[in-house]
Parts: sequence; structure tokens; C-alpha cells
Amino acid sequence: MSTGVDGGTAATGAQRPPAVTKLDRVVIRFAGDSGDGMQLTGDRFTSEAAAFGNDLSTMPNFPAEIRAPQGTIPGVSSFQVHFADYDILTPGDRPDVLVAMNPAALKANIADLPAGGTLIVNTDEFIKRNLTKVGYAANPLEDDSLAAYQVHQVAMATITQGALADTGLGKKDAERCKNMFALGLLSWMYHRPTEGTERFLREKFAKKPDIAEANVLAFRAGFYYGETTEAFAVTFEVAPAKLAPGTYRQITGNTALAYGLVAAAQQSKLPVLLGTYPITPASDILHELSKYKQFGITTFQAEDEIAGICAALGASYGGALGVTSTSGPGVALKSETIGLGVMTELPLVVIDVQRGGPSTGLPTKTEQADLLQAMFGRNGESPVPIVAPQSPADCFAAALEATHIALKYRTPVLLLSDGAVANGSEPWLIPDVDSLPDLTVEFATEPNGPDGTFWPYVRDPETLARAWAIPGTPGLQHRIGGLEKADGSGNISYEPDNHERMVRLRQAKIDGIEVPDLTVHDPSGKARVLVLGWGSSYGPIGAACRRVHKRGHAVAQAHLRNLNPFPKNLGEVLRSYDKVVVPEMNLGQLALLLRGKYLVDVISYTKVAGLPFKAEELQDVLTDIVKGVDAA
Repeated sequence: MSTGVDGGTAATGAQRPPAVTKLDRVVIRFAGDSGDGMQLTGDRFTSEAAAFGNDLSTMPNFPAEIRAPQGTIPGVSSFQVHFADYDILTPGDRPDVLVAMNPAALKANIADLPAGGTLIVNTDEFIKRNLTKVGYAANPLEDDSLAAYQVHQVAMATITQGALADTGLGKKDAERCKNMFALGLLSWMYHRPTEGTERFLREKFAKKPDIAEANVLAFRAGFYYGETTEAFAVTFEVAPAKLAPGTYRQITGNTALAYGLVAAAQQSKLPVLLGTYPITPASDILHELSKYKQFGITTFQAEDEIAGICAALGASYGGALGVTSTSGPGVALKSETIGLGVMTELPLVVIDVQRGGPSTGLPTKTEQADLLQAMFGRNGESPVPIVAPQSPADCFAAALEATHIALKYRTPVLLLSDGAVANGSEPWLIPDVDSLPDLTVEFATEPNGPDGTFWPYVRDPETLARAWAIPGTPGLQHRIGGLEKADGSGNISYEPDNHERMVRLRQAKIDGIEVPDLTVHDPSGKARVLVLGWGSSYGPIGAACRRVHKRGHAVAQAHLRNLNPFPKNLGEVLRSYDKVVVPEMNLGQLALLLRGKYLVDVISYTKVAGLPFKAEELQDVLTDIVKGVDAA
């Protein structure tokens, strides 16, 4: 180093520091083989963005196969993160930066990169064998096929191996660290802090300190490569977002559901039993809840889906809160026990993290196609309430709401999450414990029947919920089961009039559940078109509506959390607009229910590609509809 005439220091012969460009938002997609660690890489970049204070939203995307053939398109795994200095609603439609670790990742993702986007490629994998696997006749890095992009060719594996040459690691283990090289390079490009990632790596590999240090060295090598190479003329800064004051943490939907159930255990003062069977994409709920035994949580991994829900319902019969988690195929198996819960009128929370179907379908892809199954997927008249969170952070509140309904009204409740919500992440404003709802339950303690015995089907006149007695309570002996019950006494009854009465009572109980009125967001107050969604479509719909507003058109947005019963003002809201558009990741299931109940001919816009809506596709659809209404 030499001292400059102004008293500062200047690197002799060093290149000029790269210019810094300030951005309000960036979308980055890491893509590679399933064994390349793209999910870990994306998650670490997301964590640092969260710690820096950006608003963010993520979209992991990975194959269902445990190990697809290496270097093939079916084996490509990706992680997209959208971070910004303002509140955002989606993981982004298209990446501004694509990091492709091999030819398969490039071919699978390049169509999403807009012209002028930045492409960072690991050149070590662009050999003839890998190119042939994915159908490249020639190396795209050597022809003009990528001329529309800003391409940076980096020999990530070679540089990583060189950086780890003195660690004693073998070539294969050293090469596995190349994902941390990529993370280091992107951290330099976007001025991300590094201390948190280095600390994370040392903690993650604490039992293998040599692996931990190798990953740290690879991470630093990527960061220093960005500093020293002349290939990158510009770095970028995205300032922290101006969010509501409070303490935030990054959270996925499945983790938020687990935390919501822990909070429900505390607020209800009841033990919670999760009876479940592992299934993608719901398994993380089991993994997370198993950490919280100290909060009255018991997790039971059963031998199958049926055993899991039966254990949960048994726990509710015993005076606990029973919970089960699954995906669409598991709900099909659990349907008989859900019906038993309807008949016995016991609280039960059934979490369905929806995925692409039918049958095994698309285990790692998202869909909203279980709504009709949740509504009607049981024999007989078996009504259950349905709650659907709209985002990863909203899963915490949705879990509390589902628990509240289950306990207050003595009923199974279906909570419909989906893969996009479950695996996606965003900042979560940690709530004040004092603001959480009181979920305490009053169990029956005295006989309530006219004959001095306990009658399990004596109902609360306001909620129509039956009395709940803990088995073994002196003087409250009773019997419940799957056969039809006599009103009040609970004795087995085949009387036609009694069956009619009990069916209507159970339906009236669900219809009478108090849910908040639907609120409508209409900035101009002049909209003639309403966009109505549910579940994870909230973000894309909201982002699309923002774009329509910027184009100078008026459009209103509303979103349903309660799908059974619907908000009491829903019919009035629907009839207040000339057109109602319902985007869904199915073939129009909510639209079918709305048409049948309210006789409103909603416009159904559907998608079943295993991927969420893009804001740009919804924006075009909505713009055309609004223009048509305005011109009429």
C-alpha cells in the first residue's frame, strides 16, 4: 500500500473500486443440482437480508425425488429471494440475478431471466458430458445464445478447491463448499454482512470443525474474489425497509404454524398432542414442535396417517388439544376420523399443507386444490370450519384462530396452508404475549341432565357447543362414539326426527361461528371490479393490484381467511361490484362455492402449474377486465 497526497491510502496497481448502485429491490435466484446446497445458500442469504432489515419474501423450489440423476433438469433445485427497502408481497416474478451452478440449472431457469439480467455461471460444470445430459448441442457460454444477459463466468469449484488446498480436505469434500463461494460472492455484490453466516457455519458443523472452517474459507474466498476481480464493475445496495416498529425475525409458514400451536397450548392452558405421519410439505411442523416439550407439547409420529389423527382425537377426548398435520393425500386417509370428530363434537385441529395432486401428485409443488375436499370430503352431512392463512407470517395467527374455533365450538377445524406458504419465508413481527387471545376452556364439573347424570350433548345456547367432560371426572360418566346421538343424553338413536335435528344442529353450530367481516381495500373508492382470493394468492393478487393502480385503473381487493363459514357480509360485498375476479391455484373451487351460495357469476381465473401466480400475469388479466368494465 502507498500513501496518497491527500493523506489516504491507495493500492498500488490495484483496480478502481467498483461503483455502488442503490436499488429499492432485487430478486436473486440460486439454482443448481439437488446436491449443490442451493436451499442452504438461499436461506443464509435470506437470513442476512432479514438481519440487515430488508423486507423479504422467498420461494424455495426443489424436486420431489430423494436424488434425481445428477446434472439433469429433474434434479434442479432453486431458491429465490426478493428483498427490498419497502414492503413487498411476493418472492418476485423473475430474478434480476440468476446463479447457475451447472448446465441443467441454466437450462431450467434461463427463460425466467429478463434481458439485461445478471447471470453468474459456474464454468467448471460446463463440460461436454453435462451439456449433453440436458440437450445442449454446443456450450452456451461459447456462442451468442446468452448475449442478452450480463454474463459472469466463474470457475467456482476450481477456485474453491484452491482456497481449501491447505485444509487437508479431499477434492470431493472441497468441491462441496462451492455453494458457500457463491454465497460469499453475492454477499459482496450486495453489501451483506458476513459475521452471521460465519457464525452459523461454525455452529452447524460444530461436530466437524474441519468442515466448518472449510465452508468459512470458501465463503471468504467468494467474498474476496468479488473484491479483487475486475469482472464486476458495480456493486449494489438495498437499504433497510421502513417497517412497523417492533422486533422481527425471519419465519417460514410451517415454523409459524408450530409457534402458533405452542402459543395455543399456553393460552388455553391445555396440553397439546400432535399425532401425525411425515408427509411433504407438512413434516417440518412435526420437526419444529418436537423441540417444545417444556411447553406442554407432545409429538407422536404414528405408523400411518390414520393412526396419527386417531391419537389426536383420543387426546381431545381425554381433555387435551389434539392436532394432526398432513397434506392432501393424508386428509383423504383421515376423513373418517374427521367425521368421527364431527359426530363426537370434540375439538381437533387438522392442518393440511396442500400440494399438487391428485394422488401422490407433485409433493414439492404448491396448489390450492383441497378446498372442496375440506368442505365435503366426508360421508354424510359433516360440516367443519375452514381457516386459510395468507402468508408465512400469518400462519401464526391462523393457528391461534383455528384453535380458538375448535375449542369454543367443540369441532374439528381444517387449516388450509399450502407449499408456497409453508416453505416460503418473510419477516414476522413478534407479537406481544399480552395481546394473544385467551383460549381457556371450562370443562364440565357437575351433572347437567334432568335425571341427575351427565348428558354430553347438552348445548350452550349461544354457541351450540356441547359440554366437554374429562373422562374420569366423578359423576360425569358418559359415552360417545360414531353412531348417531340422541339430542341431549347422547344415547344411541336411530329415530328419524332425532337424526334430522342433530344434523341441523351440527350445521347450525358451524354456520353460527363468529368470524370477522370481510374488509375491502379500494384506494380510490371508485372501483367497479373486485379481486377476491384466499390463501397464498394474497401476495400475487396484492402485487398485481398495485401495478393496476399505477397504470391509473381502479380495482378493489379482498381476501378470505374464513372459508367456512364465510363472513356474514360476503354476499353484500360481492353484489357491490360489477365484476368479481377469483384467482385460484385450482380449477375454480372457491368460484364454484360462491356461485352456488350467492348466485354471483364470478370470473374464475385459474392456474394449476405447481407454481404460484406471477403478479405480471394477474396484472394483465385484471387490466383487461377493468378496461372492459369501464368501457361498458
